[in-house]
Amino acid sequence: MIAEVLLVLAGHSSSLFPSDYSLNSAIIPLLHPGEQQTLEALGSIAFRYRKIKAACTNLSRSPSRYVCAFCATLSHILQRDYESLVIETESKVLKRDSDLVASGAFVALSSIRAIFSEWDAPLSALIALIDEIELRREWSPGPLIDLLIARSKTGVHRIADIISRLSAAVQRVWQTQLEAFLVHGTLSDVDPLAGEDLSLMNGSIPSCVSLQTSESIAYIGRAIATVKAAKWQKQLPKDLAMNHTSILENVLPEDQHAFDLAIARIRTNVGEWLWLNVLTKRDVDEAVDSLANYFLIRNGEFSLSLIREIERLKVSRLTAKSGTGSMIREQDLNLAILRASLGTTAQHDPYLTRLRFSLPGGPLRPLLPSLTEEAPQSLSNSQSGLSLFDTYLLGTTLSLSYNLTWPLDLFLDRSDIAIYSTLFSFLSALRKTHTRVHTCWSSLSNSQRARRRWTGFGEGGTAEDSDARVQLLRCGWGVVRDMSWFMDTLLGYVMMDVVDDEYRRLRDMLDKQRQGIETTRLPADPAAHGHGSHLDFTTLRAIHTNYLSRLLDGCLLTSPNLTSVVRQILDVCERFTALVERWGGDILPALLFEGSLRTENNAKVGGLVQERWSIVAEIDEVPWSILNLFRTL
Repeated sequence: MIAEVLLVLAGHSSSLFPSDYSLNSAIIPLLHPGEQQTLEALGSIAFRYRKIKAACTNLSRSPSRYVCAFCATLSHILQRDYESLVIETESKVLKRDSDLVASGAFVALSSIRAIFSEWDAPLSALIALIDEIELRREWSPGPLIDLLIARSKTGVHRIADIISRLSAAVQRVWQTQLEAFLVHGTLSDVDPLAGEDLSLMNGSIPSCVSLQTSESIAYIGRAIATVKAAKWQKQLPKDLAMNHTSILENVLPEDQHAFDLAIARIRTNVGEWLWLNVLTKRDVDEAVDSLANYFLIRNGEFSLSLIREIERLKVSRLTAKSGTGSMIREQDLNLAILRASLGTTAQHDPYLTRLRFSLPGGPLRPLLPSLTEEAPQSLSNSQSGLSLFDTYLLGTTLSLSYNLTWPLDLFLDRSDIAIYSTLFSFLSALRKTHTRVHTCWSSLSNSQRARRRWTGFGEGGTAEDSDARVQLLRCGWGVVRDMSWFMDTLLGYVMMDVVDDEYRRLRDMLDKQRQGIETTRLPADPAAHGHGSHLDFTTLRAIHTNYLSRLLDGCLLTSPNLTSVVRQILDVCERFTALVERWGGDILPALLFEGSLRTENNAKVGGLVQERWSIVAEIDEVPWSILNLFRTL
């Protein structure tokens, strides 16, 4: 009986348990109820062991190296711990060990049950774990590691120890893949961590790895792999690669703090090496210059030309006869960029090809400026100040993007370009309104000079409407003067006190970085080498992020109340200049226009003057009320 029980516990079939762990019905009458219960408990342990072994054999055929590592480790644990316990128990029986064999001839089933009772809970937990693994045909390393780490967090020490060993085995396989990616820039054909574009695959990173560390892994792997694929003149030094390998071999991702420190250390080393050998100071300077020229409109002639091209595009689409020809598409706007560069310093700038306009809402028909007083009131209070001006140039959401290619994405990312796009929307709205107000001023001046050829020192008209014409013209000039003063002041502050100052400050900091890097190249100066150890792309990113933050603060874009007020003033300016354009470039109606003379239906003389007076007087009050609100904020 004892020999049969030990064979069953070792995984062999027996007539004692025809199916599962239920005893043979023929032997049950011969057993004491206690013996029956003990045998069924031992049969349950044996059944779970056989099921686990069969599952390991089946799962070991999986194409996933992580599942195979799990099965191999589990088989090794069962062999070393469980199967050795069966062999040890059998040896004690054969040697008539007094601790197990009573009187040298009797072995109690309860003694066998007590020896193997420690495997009740572990085998049950392993059965549940394997059942969950078998539910999915494919396992990515991230979810599998997450599952094992979660199952290892239990109060039962033996279960926690076994599953922790399984988890560590899978993590070491993942660690090997990570070393190949971060140190050599290579990816496996089976279960790769990243795709062809070197972006991390879904499920390739366990959740115990922080988001910042995941971004660092993608950053390091992409940098090393790209340098290797480009066959750069300089490759990562072997001693640095060996150092990184040693760092990764000594830490597992489940030890989150140590793993984060290890990845951060590798990123710093790689960043310093890239800064000295791949993305040089010149590349960074040229990128910063191009972003400032086009997004911060420091290239004034190009920005003005671009605004005129967009206005010309809107007019051409409004006058188009066909339905499809009246639509504005992204390719039309991108062509406007090239046209705007002709004859400017941007014409031969290679960075101009990186600029792209995008229309999130799709193609649209152009809109003319609103001529009613609803424009300032149409702003939603819930609209963010960061997106308040992106509809100003075209009437719908329009964003300017920048094509980020390697190695520029070592220190720039999409969030930075989004901030640049926000700044471009705001600054181009100011520039457009400023230009329209000055154009309006010129138009009024030309119209008045032409009128004075015939009216002398007065404004003309009959005696009934002469005073009204004088008041209307003076009020209109006052409105344009106030608008011009506000736009000159605001644009001058933004461009000189914010954009130019912050740009020069950034360039000064980059120059200091260059001086620090140059001193690191002098091996005879250990102090300088110590200073250079802090120069990496993390520092550069921090400097650039602070630069963008200061630009947003200086341009008032971080204050929704202030940006809302500025937008309302711009809308008032847009409305007034659009009315002047509609009126032919003059505040006063021509002397022979309708309303300046009495007509057959006995219309009031100067009726058109009175109509325009009511509009201009209402506009004259709006900016001052808004400016008073601006002062209180």
